[in-house]
Amino acid sequence: MGFATASAKLADMPATLPIFPLGGVLLLPRGRLPLNIFEPRYLAMVEDALASPDRLIGIIQPTEKERGGKPQALYPVGCAGRLVSWSETDDGRFLIQLAGIARFGVGEEIATMRGYRRIRPDFSAFEADFAEPPEGGFDRLRLLAGLKAYFAAEGLEGDWESISQAPDERIVGTLAMLCPFSAEEKQSLLECATLAERAKAMTGICEARAAQARGQSAPPGGKLH
Repeated sequence: MGFATASAKLADMPATLPIFPLGGVLLLPRGRLPLNIFEPRYLAMVEDALASPDRLIGIIQPTEKERGGKPQALYPVGCAGRLVSWSETDDGRFLIQLAGIARFGVGEEIATMRGYRRIRPDFSAFEADFAEPPEGGFDRLRLLAGLKAYFAAEGLEGDWESISQAPDERIVGTLAMLCPFSAEEKQSLLECATLAERAKAMTGICEARAAQARGQSAPPGGKLH
């Protein structure tokens, strides 16, 4: 899951955006998200996105499970991704990859005739997403130690030599997207204002999870008592 260089600007973003509600799934600016599309409504969404000049789809988490066809309530912030690769399988599925561009706030929902949902997104609060964030501003060694403890607690494996040599945004963004954090934890990481805040929040999550696995308790921020 590499990181893409986004060339878009705030002024380039569309007035409407198709959205794909996915619980437990996180897309961040400059992140890459592979998806297997098989539901008819989302096949239609991909077809329409491919026919549009921007090829954008909004990834956002629902706050509830779908019941009886009623539209799910959504978290207030998602992330728009550009379709950068796609293929169609013999059984009619789309295998796609989105490159994260920028986060958006959820505005008015627009009626659609194709089964999927469309909104008016508000990108104005996230103009900083269009530029690569500055490095630093957090304890990198503590984050790496927290990640190692979290991986051990969850029975996960990691290439720690490669991870330790990666730039800050690649470490934080890629692992925030890949790690099996809860939907609430992933949303809190998405809504962090800066890379440094996201790194600190992820450190706290990892330390708290590792402490729980050891039978200890850790408050937000990961400091044990």
